[in-house]
Amino acid sequence: DVLAWVGSSGALSASPRVDFVRARRQAGSTLKPFVYALAFEDRLLAPGSLLDDSPLDLPTGFGDYRPENYDRSFHGPVPARVALGSSLNVPAVRTLERVGVDRAVVALRALGVAGLERADHYGPSLALGSADVTLYELVSAYRALARGGEAGLLRVRADDPRGVSGRVLGAGASFLVADILADRGSRSLTFGLESALATHYWSAV
Repeated sequence: DVLAWVGSSGALSASPRVDFVRARRQAGSTLKPFVYALAFEDRLLAPGSLLDDSPLDLPTGFGDYRPENYDRSFHGPVPARVALGSSLNVPAVRTLERVGVDRAVVALRALGVAGLERADHYGPSLALGSADVTLYELVSAYRALARGGEAGLLRVRADDPRGVSGRVLGAGASFLVADILADRGSRSLTFGLESALATHYWSAV
C-alpha cells in the first residue's frame, strides 16, 4: 500500500503542478542493485567475486563509451559487494556486460519499469541510469527486492485490488542485494563509515 505521495513541494517548487512521482527522469545509480541481483541469480557473480575497477573503453554505435566513477578515480580489483555498496560505475558496467542488456530490460519491465525502450537503445549505459524511469516505477521495483523477488502492483487506494504477484528475482539474490545495501562497510569506500546512510536500525540504501 502507498502510505504517502508527495508529487512536489507545492508553492516552494518551480514546477508546482508537476507530479514528480509520475514524471520520467534519468535513473542514475538506482538500477545498479537489479543488475547485480540478476548476476547473482544467474550465478555469474557472488558477493565476493572480484570485479576490475579500471579504465574501460567500449565501442558503441555512437562512439567509444568510457564510464568513470563518481570520484573520478579507479580502485583496481574490488569485490562485487563493495562495488555495489559503494556504487562504483565501472564494475556495474562490467556486470551488465555479463548479464546482458536484453536480460536486464526484460527483468526491469517485469519489476514494473514500464517505459523502457528496446535494449539496443541503451547499451552498456543502462547500468548507470541512461533509462528514464518514474519514482512510482522505482518504488515498485524496490518493493520486489524487499519481498524476496516477488513483484506486484502498488495499491494507491484502500479499495484498489491487490493484483497478482509474480516472482521476478530469486529470494537468494534479493537477500544478497539487500544485505549489501544495508552494509555500511561495503559502502565506506565512497560514502565513509559515518554518514546519513548509516542508521541504528536495519535499512538498505
